[in-house]
Amino acid sequence: MINNKLRDLRQAAKVSSENDSEKLWCAIIGNEELINEVTYSVIASKKRVKVVFREHIVIKESFIRKKFDFILIFGYSENIRELSYISKDKGGAYIRIAPFYVVNEPNLMFLVAQEETIKKFAGDAEKTKARFSILLEDKTTGFIETDLSMNFIPDSLKAIVSPLFNVSDVVLSTVLISVDDDKYIEDIEKIAKSNKVFIKSLKDIKDYFNSNK
Repeated sequence: MINNKLRDLRQAAKVSSENDSEKLWCAIIGNEELINEVTYSVIASKKRVKVVFREHIVIKESFIRKKFDFILIFGYSENIRELSYISKDKGGAYIRIAPFYVVNEPNLMFLVAQEETIKKFAGDAEKTKARFSILLEDKTTGFIETDLSMNFIPDSLKAIVSPLFNVSDVVLSTVLISVDDDKYIEDIEKIAKSNKVFIKSLKDIKDYFNSNK
C-alpha cells in the first residue's frame, strides 16, 4: 500500500535539509558513457566526492535487453549539485538525498524501471498490502542502450535491426522509496523481481554517512 499522505511535508523538509546540508548523496542513472563521465569527475574532485557503489544493469523484456548504469555518490553539496545538473543535461536521471531522509526514513530503497513497470509494481504492492512511501523520483531524458536478445537471428541481421531499438523514447524512472516496516521488505523485493524492476537497498547508507561526516 502506498502511503503518500505526508509527501508534501516530507518534500518541504527535504528542500530545507538539502539546502542546509554540507554533504549529500546522489543516485544517477544513465547509459554507460554518461556514468563513466560522472566517475571521471568524481575522481577529479580530489576526494570532495566519493563513489559509494556502481552497478551495470541489464533488464530483459521479451526479446529486448535494456542496459544502463546506476551510480551512488556522496560528497560536498556544491559538487553533488554540479554533477547532478550535468547528468540531467546529458540525458540521465538523478535523485539527491539529504541527510533528513537517512535519519528519519526507514528502509530506504531505489527502484529503476520504465514508468509503466513502476506503476505495475505499485499496484501489485497495494494488492499484497506491502506498505511503502514514495519519497523522490526522476526520469531519464536521453536514450538508454538496448539490443536484441534473439539467438535464432543471424548476427549480420541482428547488427542491422538492433540500432532501431536505441531510441530516445526508452525512458527510465528512478524512485526512492521508504518501506514502512521490516516485515514488508521481502515482499517488496519479490514484487520488484517479478516485475523486472531493479531494486537496491540502502540499508548500509546510515553507517556510511556516520563514518564520512
